[in-house]
Amino acid sequence: MSDLFTINKSPFEKPSLPSALRFAPAQSGILLLEDGVYAATVGTVWETLINQHTDKTFYVLQEDLQARGLANKHLNGHIQLVDYAGFVDLVVAYTKVQAWL
Repeated sequence: MSDLFTINKSPFEKPSLPSALRFAPAQSGILLLEDGVYAATVGTVWETLINQHTDKTFYVLQEDLQARGLANKHLNGHIQLVDYAGFVDLVVAYTKVQAWL
């Protein structure tokens, strides 16, 4: 498998998500965690950007959604919800993990 890119910065404050998407090759995984989870909600410019990258698999960390009060919000249907155990599974499944600042 390809690389897993982790995005922990809010897309409303830092360009981490669009920057990672420019460099991430096809078949990469993109994991939104910490403040990066704000990109997972529908009705934002980030929804459109994520939906355009059908060659990548997107994940969002459930516990970070809950911590920010977003657990009951409508999430982008192209993003898979994972818990901490799922996060560990992703780290094992992908060739390497790149924290994107």
